[in-house]
Amino acid sequence: MNIKDKKHLSAILRVNNFKAALNGFEKLVERVAAQKRDERAGLFVQKEDTVDYDKFYVAVQGLFGPEVKNQDVKCFYRKLCNNPDAPVDWCEIFGYFSSEEDSLASQMDEENLVFLVSRKQRVVISGSRRRDVIKCIVKIPHLDLLIAASQKGLITVFNSQMRVQTSTNVTDTSWITGCDYLSQLKRIVATTERTIIVWDYKAQGNSQENYFVIRSMDHCLLCVCVVSLPNQFCRDDILLGDDGGFVNKYTINNDDFGLKQAKSKRKSQSQVLESKNFKSIKRKLHNDWVMKIRYISALNCFGSCSLDSVHSLVLESLKRLEDHLPVREFSMPRGANTFCYCVKANVIVTGGDDKVLRLWHPNISTKPVGKLVGHMFSITEIVTNEKDQLVISLSSAKVFRVWDIQTLSLLQIFHDSQGRPGDMQIYSMIFDSNHGMLITGSNVIDMYPLTRIIQDTKQIPHTHEREINVMLYNKYFHQVLTICSESIIKVWELETGLQIYQILEPHGFNVELTAGAIDESGSFFATGAYNGTVKIWDFGSGQEMKMLLEGKGWKDDEHWLKQLIFLKAQERQHLILALERNGKIKMIQSKEDDICLVVIWELPDVMPVLQGGNHIIHLKMSIKDRSMTIPFPEVKLINEKNFPQQVTDPAISMEVNCIDLLQVEGYNLIAAGTLNGVIILWNFVTFTVKEVYRPEDCFIVDPDLDPKRFRINDILFLFRTPECARRSSQDSICSSSQCDSSKGPQSSKGSKQSIHDSEAKGEQIDVMVGEQQLADRKHPGDPSVADAQPPVLVTAHDDGHLRLWTLEGRLLKNILPFTKHAAISLTSLYVDSCTRILLTANMEGHVILFSIGSFLDPPHDEKKFKQLLAWRAHSLEIIQVVYAEDKQAVLTASIDGSVRLWHAVNGHYCGYFGQRRIFDMSLASDFILPCDVNERPIEIKEENKFTEKKQKYEYPLVFDQHRWKKMNSMSLLFKRVPPKAFEVQHDFKFFKSLSSPKIRKHTLESFMTENKEAGTVFGSLPIYRVPSPTSLRFLPLIGSEVQRNSSDGIPGKKGHVQHEKMQHRRSLKKHLLPQINLASSFFPVIPK
Repeated sequence: MNIKDKKHLSAILRVNNFKAALNGFEKLVERVAAQKRDERAGLFVQKEDTVDYDKFYVAVQGLFGPEVKNQDVKCFYRKLCNNPDAPVDWCEIFGYFSSEEDSLASQMDEENLVFLVSRKQRVVISGSRRRDVIKCIVKIPHLDLLIAASQKGLITVFNSQMRVQTSTNVTDTSWITGCDYLSQLKRIVATTERTIIVWDYKAQGNSQENYFVIRSMDHCLLCVCVVSLPNQFCRDDILLGDDGGFVNKYTINNDDFGLKQAKSKRKSQSQVLESKNFKSIKRKLHNDWVMKIRYISALNCFGSCSLDSVHSLVLESLKRLEDHLPVREFSMPRGANTFCYCVKANVIVTGGDDKVLRLWHPNISTKPVGKLVGHMFSITEIVTNEKDQLVISLSSAKVFRVWDIQTLSLLQIFHDSQGRPGDMQIYSMIFDSNHGMLITGSNVIDMYPLTRIIQDTKQIPHTHEREINVMLYNKYFHQVLTICSESIIKVWELETGLQIYQILEPHGFNVELTAGAIDESGSFFATGAYNGTVKIWDFGSGQEMKMLLEGKGWKDDEHWLKQLIFLKAQERQHLILALERNGKIKMIQSKEDDICLVVIWELPDVMPVLQGGNHIIHLKMSIKDRSMTIPFPEVKLINEKNFPQQVTDPAISMEVNCIDLLQVEGYNLIAAGTLNGVIILWNFVTFTVKEVYRPEDCFIVDPDLDPKRFRINDILFLFRTPECARRSSQDSICSSSQCDSSKGPQSSKGSKQSIHDSEAKGEQIDVMVGEQQLADRKHPGDPSVADAQPPVLVTAHDDGHLRLWTLEGRLLKNILPFTKHAAISLTSLYVDSCTRILLTANMEGHVILFSIGSFLDPPHDEKKFKQLLAWRAHSLEIIQVVYAEDKQAVLTASIDGSVRLWHAVNGHYCGYFGQRRIFDMSLASDFILPCDVNERPIEIKEENKFTEKKQKYEYPLVFDQHRWKKMNSMSLLFKRVPPKAFEVQHDFKFFKSLSSPKIRKHTLESFMTENKEAGTVFGSLPIYRVPSPTSLRFLPLIGSEVQRNSSDGIPGKKGHVQHEKMQHRRSLKKHLLPQINLASSFFPVIPK
C-alpha cells in the first residue's frame, strides 16, 4: 500500500470515528432532555445513573477528546436544562459562536506574561572596581542567601532582602571565574585562573581577608561546582573545569583550614596552601575549554560541557574520573556553552553557538528529543523554573526567551534595553525559586520577578471597585456570583478565576443591591435591593426573568431587603423567603405566565408577645385558597388580643437580624435571630412559635454597656440527612481501612476527603458502632438505613462566641474561636452539604474552620467539636464565607472589595477573583500571602494545644529549709579540698538545698472573701480555713523550730546536747527571720 492510500484510509477512519462520536452525542442529549422533561413533569426519580453536569462533561470529553472547553459545555448544558425541546447543534459544544478577540487581547497584555519586566529591580554593588562585572551568581536556597563574585575579586553575600550581609576583596592578580558554596564546611569557594579561594564568610571581626588560597594549578580554571553528597561530613568535594579539557576533583577537609588557622597568630590575613597537599584526581574529557560544570543530585552524576563538537557534553558518575572507562557523550555542532537539567521533565537542555536549544534524555545521547529554535545570537545561559516547568534562555545580545518545557512553546521574549550598546554582556543568570525571581549579573545585578508573584504579594486584591454586598456559590456549575455596593453583578469561573459576564445597574440607576440567592437547581438567581424590589435572573445567560415592583407609598429604606432564600416549589414557579431590615419576614411567589412577582403573606410580629412572658405561641392557618401548595402556609396568632403586650423601650432593637429554614421530611422550620439575642423558632408542623433562648437583661437599656452585645449576626440549622449519614459512615470505614493498610499517614494533597480524615481518624470507631446500633435497633430489616438525628441550631454572636442549641433551647456548646486575638464579632456561618465542616468568619477578616461531624451524633460530646484551622484572610470585615467541598476550597468576600480563594486543607492563599493569571489550586504551590495580610495560618493539632510547645518541667526549684538544716557547715568544711591556683572557692550548700515545692493536693476551704475593717487591699485577699489544732500553745512561731519529738520538752538521753544545739540555732536565726505570731489572725478564739 502506497503513501496516498494510507493517507486516504486514515482520513476515512477519522471521519467514521467523528460520525460515531456525533451519534453518541445525540443519544446523550436525548437522554438528558428526557430526564429534564420528567423533572418538569414531576415524574423523575433520583437514580444512580442520573446525568448531572459532571457526568455530562465527562461523557462529552470521552466522545470528542480533552480539547472541549469547560465553559462551552456549561453553556450548552444550561441551554438544554432551560429548554429541553429547543433545537441544538453539535457545533455549540465547541463554542463555534464564541469570539476570540478578548482572549487574544488578554494574552498580549503585559500582566499575562511570565515575567513582569516593568517591575525589574536593580542592585549596584558598592566597592567594586572600575569596569568590574558580576562573573558568577549562586543561590543558597536553605539559607536564603545570594553569593555574587565579580571578575576583579569582590565576593559579596546578600540576604533575602538583597542587602549586603558581608563581603571580601580577593587581592589576586588573576580574575575570578566562578564560585559556589561548601555545604559541609559552611564556606564559600571561588576560582581564579590559577588559584582556589576558600573564604570563611561567617568569621568574627574583620573578615575582609580571612580566606585561604590554594595555588599551583596545572591549567587555567574556568568553572567550579560543589558535589553535595548526603553521606559525607566535615568534607566537601569540588569539581573544576579548565582550559585543557580536564575535569578535576578536589577533596577539602575541615582540618585543612581549622588547624592552620589556630596556629596562625595573624587574625585577618590570607593564607597560602599548596594544591599538592590536597587529595585530587583529574581526567581529560574534552578537547576544548570546559565552559560549565554541574553536579546533578537527582541523577547522581556530574555534567560538563565544552566547545568541542565531538565531546560537547559529558554526563557520568564521579567514579569515571578515577578510571579510563568510556563515558556518556553528547555531540552537537560548535559545542555547548551551557546546560541545565529539569527534574520533573527529566530532560537536559543545552545551548551554544549554533543558537539552538536541544532537549536530551539523560540516557539517550544519540539524538535529542526536541529542539527550540528562535535565538539569533549565541546562547550563553540556560536556567529552569521547576515549579512552572519553564526554561529561560539568554543570548549574547541580552535577549531572553521563556519556553514551556512540556509543550515546547515560546511564552515570552524580552531583552535588557538599558545601557549603551558597548556595555558588558550578561555573564551569569540564575532563577531564585524562593522568591520567584530571575537574577542576572552584568556590571549590575538585575532581578525580573514572576508576574504571579507581583500579583499575589504586591498588588492589592480587588474584585470590585466598591465593597462586596453579596457572594453566592453555584455548586452545580462551579461558578461564583458577586455583587458590590455599586450594584454590579459579576459571575466568575471557580476553577480558573476568569470572569464570565457582568450586569450593570440590574435594578435601575443608582439602586443598590443588598441581598441575593440561588435556587436549588442552580439555573436561576434572585437579587434584592434597598428599595424592596426583587428580580429573578437566568444564571446561564444573565437575562432578567421576573420582577417584584416597588410599591406605591414605600419610603426609602423602609423595605430594605437583607436576606433571600429560595424555597422548594413546583416546576416553572418560584417561592422566595425574604427578610427585610425592619425584621419582617415575607414570602414572594412567581407564576409561570406572569412576569411580576407577588408578596403572598407576611409573618406576624411575635416579639411584643414573647416579651410579655409567653415562651410558646400557637398559630392558626389562614383560610385563603391558593392555586399552588406552599411549604409555609400563611399563619396568624390565635387570640392575639388576649396576649399581654408590654410597652417596648424604643432604644431596644428587637428586629430579626438573620433567618434560616429547614425544609425536609418531618421538619418545616424557620429559625430567626434578633438584634437583642433572642432565638425564635417557627414550626409549621405543629403551628407554634417558640422562644428558644432569651439572654438576661436583653430588654433592659444600660447606657454603660454596648447595646449590640447580644446581637446574633447569623444562624444556621445543622441537620444531617440519612443519606449523608450513610456516606459519612462509608467514609469512616474507607479511612479506617486506609489507615490499617498503610503504616504512615497518607498525604492529603489532591484528596477530596483530606479535611474529613482528621475527624475520622479519632472517632471513626465510635461513629460506626453508634450508627450501626441505631440502625439495628430502629431498622432491623435493613441495617443500611440510618435514622436522621434531630437538628441543631448554631448561632454567631456579636460577642465573638459560637453557640450550639437544641430545638428545646438547651445549650450544647459555647466556644470562643482561637485566633490569637481577643474576642472578635462573628459575621458569617457556612456548613457543607453533609454537615461535617463548619466555617465562620469575623469582623477582622479571620476564617475559622471546625470539624462537627461526630459532634452531631448524640449525646453531642463537646470534645468532638474541634477547631482545625484559623487564618487571616482579609484585613477588614468578611461579609460572607463559602466552602466549595468539591474543590476543597474556601471563598471569602470582604468589604475591602475583594473575593479570595483559599485552600481549605491548610489555609494557603490561591488568589482573588479579578486577577490576571489563572488560579493554581494545586496544594504543592508556594506559600504566599496577600499584601494586606501578614499572619500565617494556625493549625490546631489537638484541643487546647495550639502552637506552643509543652512545658517539660512541672515546677521550678525553691529553697528547702528542711534540707538546709540537715547540712552542717563544720562537716562540709572538713570535706573541702584546698583550691588550686586561679580557682574560685564555692560553697554549694545553697544549691544542694533546692528542691521541688510541695503542692497541696486539696485546696483550702475559703469562708470569707472580704473584710471592710482590714481595708481595701488586705480585705480583698482570700482567707482560708485550715484544720485547727487542739491547743494554740503548740502553734509555732514563724522562724522558730518545731519540736516534733516531744511537745512538752521531756529530756531524753541526749537532751542536754540537743538543747544546746537548739539554742545555738535559734541564736543564729534570731537576726534572719522575724518572730511573729499569726495565730490570732488565722484562727478564731477558742473558748476555754
